[in-house]
Amino acid sequence: MKNLTGHAPLASCTLDAITAERIAGFVAKRREAGLEVSTINRQLEVLRRMLKLAMEWGKVEKALPKVEMLPGENHRDRVLSADEEAHYLEAATAIGEEILESYRRALEGIRANMRGEQPIRPEDPFLLRDVATVLIDCGLRPEECFRLRWEHVRDGAVHIPFGMTENARRTIPLTQRAAALIEMRRAAGMGEWLFPAPTRSGHIEKSSLKRQHPKASKLAKVTYFPLYTFRNTCLTRWAAYMDPYTLGYLAGHSDFATTRRYVHPQAHTIMEAIERARNAQGGHKIGHNAETTAESAKPSTAAIQ
Repeated sequence: MKNLTGHAPLASCTLDAITAERIAGFVAKRREAGLEVSTINRQLEVLRRMLKLAMEWGKVEKALPKVEMLPGENHRDRVLSADEEAHYLEAATAIGEEILESYRRALEGIRANMRGEQPIRPEDPFLLRDVATVLIDCGLRPEECFRLRWEHVRDGAVHIPFGMTENARRTIPLTQRAAALIEMRRAAGMGEWLFPAPTRSGHIEKSSLKRQHPKASKLAKVTYFPLYTFRNTCLTRWAAYMDPYTLGYLAGHSDFATTRRYVHPQAHTIMEAIERARNAQGGHKIGHNAETTAESAKPSTAAIQ
């Protein structure tokens, strides 16, 4: 916010007066200051969120300009190991149990028994555990997860009906553990949102987990990571078992170049893929026999890209 308000052409105008030219001017000033692309993109993300909320809350009467991220950013997407995931979810569960235990102690305390001051019952003690599970099992963007309504969860899948592009609208089957946690939340009857919160939107926001998430990371002895890492972890794991086009659909990517960041073919997967293709075509298996040796001696007209 300080960087945005420190740029006079943006700070001095109303929201509906912000134009693509003013945004470009802000980017040019940031570049002149010698900032990295990644740093400028983080500032642009804040501006994009502001404009998006302004339209969502009805603060402007016209569509505001789309804020594009700068190309050329070095992506260093972290992926959690199975142990890190397990330790984190255990820590998130422990935090929920700690909240309930504090409530139970308060019920037996002096204020409740002698002064008649009843403690407030925690409405959603296992919020972090449930959100983290849905993110890492379904590969959702955090904001997609936050905005889920009960109508979006049906037939054993999550249906994403919103997004910046048509590709963002997709259906993702639930895992058993994610489905079980969601059914527990449904039984609790928490209103229209899957993850409700006392916010202006009525559902949780990134700020809703700003205390519990770092606490869980520390308790699990896992180096702190942004919530988006859950999505990166899920997509990276999926990439080892599905074709890029299916992965791109489930991820909601509009650009195949983004999907390619998660696809890293290994030698054994390449051989297995070729084997399946040749078997489907009624061809020969890979092996060392006279026929394949003779074929390999012929000059090839194909080039592997």
